[in-house]
Amino acid sequence: MSATMGLVPIGVVRSPLNDPAEAPRQGREAGIEAEIEVFPQFAEALQGIGARERLLVVCWLHRSRRDLLQVPAKDGAGPPRGVFSTRSPNRPNPLAVYPVELLSVCGTRLRVRGIDAVDGTPVLDLKPRVPRLDD
Repeated sequence: MSATMGLVPIGVVRSPLNDPAEAPRQGREAGIEAEIEVFPQFAEALQGIGARERLLVVCWLHRSRRDLLQVPAKDGAGPPRGVFSTRSPNRPNPLAVYPVELLSVCGTRLRVRGIDAVDGTPVLDLKPRVPRLDD
C-alpha cells in the first residue's frame, strides 16, 4: 500500500482465512474469530481499549481489485451494480470498516469476532463503537 496519502498501517489481521474466496459474504454473520496484531510503535495507543466491548476496525483490502466500477448483482440474476451501491471488496479504494466484538486483549494482540479479512490484511485504524452514534 502506498503512503502517498499519509496512510500508515497500525497493524495487521491474523486470520484463519488465507484467500479472499474463502471469506464469507458477511464476516459479522459468520462469527469468524481473528487477531489484530498492533505494531509495537502503536502500543501506547491501545491504553484503555480493554474497557471497550465493541470496536470498529478499518482495514485496507490489499488483495481486492481496484479497477472495477461495477460488480455482478448479489443474486447473479440482475444487471451489474456500481460498487458504491454494494459492499463489494472490489472498489477504487478498498477500505473496509468492520464492527467487531472485542474478545480479549493480550499486549498488542486483540482477539476479535466478526471480521472476514484474510490473513495479512493491513489495519489502518481502531475506533470504539458507540451504538447511539454509529447506528
